[in-house]
Amino acid sequence: MNFQGKTIVVTGAGSGMGRTESSMLARRGAKVWVTDIADAPGHVVVDEIIADGGTAEFVRLDVTDPASWTELASRIESVDGTLDGLVNNAGVSHRSGIEETSVEDWHRVMDINLSSVFYGMKYCAPLLKKGDGGSVVNVSSIAGMLGYFAAGYGASKWGVRGLSKVGALEFAEHGVRVNSIHPGLVDTPLLHSGSSTFVDTSLQSVPAGRVADAEEIAESVAFLLSDAARYITGTELVVDGGLTSGGIYHRITNELKAT
Repeated sequence: MNFQGKTIVVTGAGSGMGRTESSMLARRGAKVWVTDIADAPGHVVVDEIIADGGTAEFVRLDVTDPASWTELASRIESVDGTLDGLVNNAGVSHRSGIEETSVEDWHRVMDINLSSVFYGMKYCAPLLKKGDGGSVVNVSSIAGMLGYFAAGYGASKWGVRGLSKVGALEFAEHGVRVNSIHPGLVDTPLLHSGSSTFVDTSLQSVPAGRVADAEEIAESVAFLLSDAARYITGTELVVDGGLTSGGIYHRITNELKAT
Protein backbone atom coordinates (compact mmCIF):
# COMPACT_ATOMS: atom_id res chain seq x y z
CA MET A 1 0.00 0.00 0.00
CA ASN A 2 2.20 2.75 -1.37
CA PHE A 3 0.64 6.22 -1.32
CA GLN A 4 3.55 8.05 -2.90
CA GLY A 5 2.26 11.14 -4.67
CA LYS A 6 -1.22 10.82 -3.15
CA THR A 7 -2.97 13.59 -1.26
CA ILE A 8 -5.34 12.56 1.53
CA VAL A 9 -7.54 14.45 4.01
CA VAL A 10 -8.12 13.00 7.48
CA THR A 11 -10.67 14.62 9.79
CA GLY A 12 -10.45 14.45 13.56
CA ALA A 13 -6.75 13.84 13.05
CA GLY A 14 -5.52 15.45 16.25
CA SER A 15 -6.02 12.36 18.39
CA GLY A 16 -7.15 8.74 18.48
CA MET A 17 -7.67 6.86 15.24
CA GLY A 18 -7.31 9.99 13.11
CA ARG A 19 -3.85 10.65 14.47
CA THR A 20 -2.75 7.07 13.83
CA GLU A 21 -4.28 7.04 10.35
CA SER A 22 -2.50 10.27 9.44
CA SER A 23 0.87 9.03 10.62
CA MET A 24 0.53 5.69 8.86
CA LEU A 25 -0.54 7.24 5.55
CA ALA A 26 2.32 9.74 5.71
CA ARG A 27 4.86 6.97 6.40
CA ARG A 28 3.62 5.27 3.25
CA GLY A 29 4.21 8.32 1.10
CA ALA A 30 0.99 10.33 1.21
CA LYS A 31 0.77 14.02 1.75
CA VAL A 32 -1.74 14.27 4.57
CA TRP A 33 -4.01 17.21 5.21
CA VAL A 34 -4.36 16.92 8.97
CA THR A 35 -7.62 18.52 10.06
CA ASP A 36 -9.13 19.01 13.49
CA ILE A 37 -11.14 21.60 15.37
CA ALA A 38 -8.34 21.73 17.97
CA ASP A 39 -5.30 23.58 16.68
CA ALA A 40 -2.61 22.45 19.11
CA PRO A 41 -3.07 18.66 18.73
CA GLY A 42 -3.28 19.03 14.96
CA HIS A 43 -0.01 20.93 14.79
CA VAL A 44 1.63 18.29 16.98
CA VAL A 45 0.60 15.56 14.53
CA VAL A 46 1.98 17.54 11.59
CA ASP A 47 5.26 18.19 13.42
CA GLU A 48 5.60 14.47 14.18
CA ILE A 49 4.95 13.53 10.56
CA ILE A 50 7.49 16.03 9.25
CA ALA A 51 10.08 14.97 11.83
CA ASP A 52 9.59 11.40 10.59
CA GLY A 53 10.29 12.47 7.02
CA GLY A 54 6.71 12.75 5.83
CA THR A 55 4.62 15.55 4.34
CA ALA A 56 1.62 17.10 6.04
CA GLU A 57 -0.27 20.34 6.50
CA PHE A 58 -2.68 21.31 9.25
CA VAL A 59 -5.97 23.08 8.63
CA ARG A 60 -8.40 23.89 11.40
CA LEU A 61 -11.70 22.32 10.38
CA ASP A 62 -15.07 22.47 12.08
CA VAL A 63 -16.65 19.42 10.45
CA THR A 64 -20.14 20.67 11.32
CA ASP A 65 -19.69 23.93 9.37
CA PRO A 66 -20.12 23.92 5.57
CA ALA A 67 -18.10 27.15 5.28
CA SER A 68 -15.18 25.48 7.01
CA TRP A 69 -15.30 22.67 4.46
CA THR A 70 -15.39 25.05 1.50
CA GLU A 71 -12.34 26.86 2.89
CA LEU A 72 -10.49 23.55 3.21
CA ALA A 73 -11.41 22.50 -0.33
CA SER A 74 -10.30 25.86 -1.73
CA ARG A 75 -6.95 25.61 0.03
CA ILE A 76 -6.33 22.07 -1.22
CA GLU A 77 -7.24 23.11 -4.76
CA SER A 78 -4.88 26.07 -4.67
CA VAL A 79 -1.99 24.04 -3.24
CA ASP A 80 -2.40 20.56 -4.74
CA GLY A 81 -5.07 20.90 -7.41
CA THR A 82 -6.65 17.51 -6.75
CA LEU A 83 -7.41 15.11 -3.91
CA ASP A 84 -6.90 11.35 -3.87
CA GLY A 85 -8.46 10.34 -0.56
CA LEU A 86 -10.81 11.49 2.16
CA VAL A 87 -11.12 9.85 5.57
CA ASN A 88 -14.19 11.12 7.38
CA ASN A 89 -12.96 10.06 10.81
CA ALA A 90 -14.16 12.81 13.15
CA GLY A 91 -16.75 11.67 15.64
CA VAL A 92 -18.15 11.94 19.13
CA SER A 93 -19.58 9.34 21.50
CA HIS A 94 -22.86 9.62 23.39
CA ARG A 95 -24.28 6.74 25.40
CA SER A 96 -27.89 7.61 26.19
CA GLY A 97 -31.22 6.18 25.11
CA ILE A 98 -34.09 7.99 23.44
CA GLU A 99 -35.74 9.43 26.54
CA GLU A 100 -32.45 10.37 28.19
CA THR A 101 -31.01 12.12 25.13
CA SER A 102 -31.60 15.86 25.09
CA VAL A 103 -32.58 17.54 21.85
CA GLU A 104 -29.34 19.52 22.00
CA ASP A 105 -27.24 16.37 22.33
CA TRP A 106 -29.16 14.71 19.52
CA HIS A 107 -28.32 17.54 17.13
CA ARG A 108 -24.71 17.72 18.34
CA VAL A 109 -24.09 14.01 17.76
CA MET A 110 -25.82 14.00 14.38
CA ASP A 111 -23.95 17.10 13.25
CA ILE A 112 -20.52 15.77 14.20
CA ASN A 113 -21.00 12.13 13.23
CA LEU A 114 -23.29 12.31 10.20
CA SER A 115 -23.64 15.80 8.74
CA SER A 116 -19.84 16.07 8.66
CA VAL A 117 -19.68 13.03 6.36
CA PHE A 118 -22.21 14.61 4.01
CA TYR A 119 -20.29 17.90 3.97
CA GLY A 120 -16.98 16.13 3.43
CA MET A 121 -18.20 14.21 0.40
CA LYS A 122 -20.16 17.17 -0.98
CA TYR A 123 -17.35 19.72 -0.87
CA CYS A 124 -14.43 17.38 -1.62
CA ALA A 125 -16.16 15.57 -4.50
CA PRO A 126 -15.00 18.03 -7.19
CA LEU A 127 -11.38 17.57 -6.11
CA LEU A 128 -11.71 13.78 -5.92
CA LYS A 129 -13.22 13.65 -9.41
CA LYS A 130 -10.26 15.51 -10.90
CA GLY A 131 -7.80 12.73 -10.20
CA ASP A 132 -7.27 9.26 -11.62
CA GLY A 133 -9.66 7.72 -9.12
CA GLY A 134 -10.23 8.76 -5.54
CA SER A 135 -11.35 6.90 -2.46
CA VAL A 136 -13.52 7.95 0.47
CA VAL A 137 -13.52 6.04 3.75
CA ASN A 138 -16.29 7.00 6.14
CA VAL A 139 -15.73 5.83 9.71
CA SER A 140 -18.94 4.37 11.08
CA SER A 141 -19.11 1.81 13.89
CA ILE A 142 -20.54 -1.57 14.77
CA ALA A 143 -23.37 0.61 16.12
CA GLY A 144 -24.24 1.07 12.45
CA MET A 145 -24.55 -2.69 11.95
CA LEU A 146 -27.05 -3.66 14.64
CA GLY A 147 -29.48 -2.34 17.21
CA TYR A 148 -27.59 -0.17 19.68
CA PHE A 149 -28.56 1.31 23.03
CA ALA A 150 -27.39 4.86 22.28
CA ALA A 151 -30.00 6.79 20.29
CA GLY A 152 -28.00 9.56 18.66
CA TYR A 153 -24.80 7.58 18.24
CA GLY A 154 -26.51 4.53 16.78
CA ALA A 155 -28.68 6.56 14.41
CA SER A 156 -25.72 8.64 13.21
CA LYS A 157 -23.58 5.58 12.51
CA TRP A 158 -26.39 3.86 10.59
CA GLY A 159 -26.68 7.11 8.66
CA VAL A 160 -22.98 7.03 7.78
CA ARG A 161 -23.43 3.51 6.45
CA GLY A 162 -26.37 4.52 4.26
CA LEU A 163 -24.81 7.77 3.06
CA SER A 164 -21.69 5.86 2.04
CA LYS A 165 -23.77 3.69 -0.27
CA VAL A 166 -25.34 6.76 -1.83
CA GLY A 167 -21.89 8.20 -2.42
CA ALA A 168 -20.67 4.95 -3.95
CA LEU A 169 -23.53 4.99 -6.46
CA GLU A 170 -23.22 8.67 -7.26
CA PHE A 171 -19.44 8.87 -7.69
CA ALA A 172 -18.73 5.52 -9.37
CA GLU A 173 -18.85 6.94 -12.90
CA HIS A 174 -16.07 9.33 -11.90
CA GLY A 175 -13.83 6.57 -10.61
CA VAL A 176 -14.33 7.57 -6.97
CA ARG A 177 -14.96 4.75 -4.49
CA VAL A 178 -16.85 5.18 -1.21
CA ASN A 179 -16.86 2.65 1.63
CA SER A 180 -17.64 2.65 5.33
CA ILE A 181 -15.54 1.05 8.03
CA HIS A 182 -17.13 -0.25 11.22
CA PRO A 183 -14.75 -0.58 14.17
CA GLY A 184 -15.72 -2.32 17.36
CA LEU A 185 -13.94 -1.51 20.61
CA VAL A 186 -10.79 0.48 19.85
CA ASP A 187 -8.26 1.64 22.41
CA THR A 188 -8.69 5.40 21.95
CA PRO A 189 -9.73 8.32 24.16
CA LEU A 190 -13.23 8.12 22.64
CA LEU A 191 -13.72 4.59 23.95
CA HIS A 192 -12.54 5.52 27.43
CA SER A 193 -14.55 8.75 27.59
CA GLY A 194 -17.18 7.05 29.72
CA SER A 195 -17.24 4.47 32.48
CA SER A 196 -14.61 1.71 32.49
CA THR A 197 -17.46 -0.67 33.30
CA PHE A 198 -18.77 -0.19 29.75
CA VAL A 199 -15.50 -1.45 28.26
CA ASP A 200 -15.09 -4.33 30.71
CA THR A 201 -18.65 -5.53 30.19
CA SER A 202 -18.48 -5.13 26.41
CA LEU A 203 -15.29 -7.18 26.22
CA GLN A 204 -17.19 -10.19 27.51
CA SER A 205 -18.95 -10.30 24.12
CA VAL A 206 -15.81 -10.01 21.97
CA PRO A 207 -14.62 -13.44 20.79
CA ALA A 208 -11.11 -12.06 20.22
CA GLY A 209 -11.05 -11.16 23.92
CA ARG A 210 -9.50 -7.72 23.56
CA VAL A 211 -9.96 -4.25 22.17
CA ALA A 212 -8.33 -3.28 18.88
CA ASP A 213 -5.44 -0.87 18.80
CA ALA A 214 -5.67 2.16 16.54
CA GLU A 215 -3.01 0.75 14.20
CA GLU A 216 -5.30 -2.15 13.30
CA ILE A 217 -8.07 0.22 12.26
CA ALA A 218 -5.62 2.42 10.37
CA GLU A 219 -4.42 -0.60 8.39
CA SER A 220 -8.00 -1.27 7.29
CA VAL A 221 -8.51 2.36 6.34
CA ALA A 222 -5.29 2.30 4.33
CA PHE A 223 -6.44 -0.82 2.52
CA LEU A 224 -9.73 0.79 1.46
CA LEU A 225 -7.87 3.88 0.27
CA SER A 226 -5.35 1.87 -1.70
CA ASP A 227 -5.35 0.45 -5.22
CA ALA A 228 -5.54 -3.00 -3.65
CA ALA A 229 -9.23 -2.19 -3.03
CA ARG A 230 -9.83 -0.71 -6.47
CA TYR A 231 -12.92 -2.88 -7.10
CA ILE A 232 -14.41 -2.37 -3.64
CA THR A 233 -17.05 0.31 -3.29
CA GLY A 234 -20.37 0.70 -1.50
CA THR A 235 -19.56 -1.87 1.13
CA GLU A 236 -18.86 -2.12 4.86
CA LEU A 237 -15.64 -3.36 6.41
CA VAL A 238 -16.27 -4.57 9.96
CA VAL A 239 -13.22 -4.64 12.25
CA ASP A 240 -14.54 -5.80 15.60
CA GLY A 241 -12.81 -8.97 16.80
CA GLY A 242 -15.92 -10.99 15.99
CA LEU A 243 -18.31 -9.01 18.17
CA THR A 244 -21.11 -8.67 15.60
CA SER A 245 -20.51 -12.18 14.24
CA GLY A 246 -21.84 -13.80 17.37
CA GLY A 247 -20.50 -11.97 20.35
CA ILE A 248 -23.62 -12.54 22.43
CA TYR A 249 -23.44 -16.26 21.71
CA HIS A 250 -19.76 -16.19 22.68
CA ARG A 251 -20.65 -14.54 25.97
CA ILE A 252 -23.43 -17.04 26.71
CA THR A 253 -21.21 -20.06 26.01
CA ASN A 254 -18.44 -18.66 28.19
CA GLU A 255 -20.90 -18.15 31.04
CA LEU A 256 -22.16 -21.71 30.59
CA LYS A 257 -18.62 -23.06 30.74
CA ALA A 258 -18.10 -21.22 34.02
CA THR A 259 -21.11 -22.91 35.64
